[in-house]
Amino acid sequence: MSVKKKLLIVVFVMAVVIFVAGQIAVDKIEKNFQSLKNDPVEEVDLTRIGDGTYPGSYEVFPVAVELTVEVENHRIIKVDILKHQNGQGEPAEDLADIMVEEQRIAVDDVTGATYSSLVIKKAVESALK
Repeated sequence: MSVKKKLLIVVFVMAVVIFVAGQIAVDKIEKNFQSLKNDPVEEVDLTRIGDGTYPGSYEVFPVAVELTVEVENHRIIKVDILKHQNGQGEPAEDLADIMVEEQRIAVDDVTGATYSSLVIKKAVESALK
């Protein structure tokens, strides 16, 4: 077999392996996001939360959030996003201010950043539970 044919076979096999690995990754990400969409955000009774700063985090590959929630007089006064791994979900960080304004977690998702929105809300929920 000529060197050219061997090289062509190697390139073809590598392309197939890369394609299959990509499909597996996409399927895993879709499954993770579907489970996230099926896990509703639960409101927290702020009257039961004392003053303080509470750390929270949540991750659904490939989106991850670490944050703190500051509560004073049973009100959310600040949501500070410390780390946010996202694709195009950076606009979802606006939810921090919206949650403070509306004093609730289950605010509307940011269009175009649905998964980051859900992960941020779940991180706030985890901080206050």
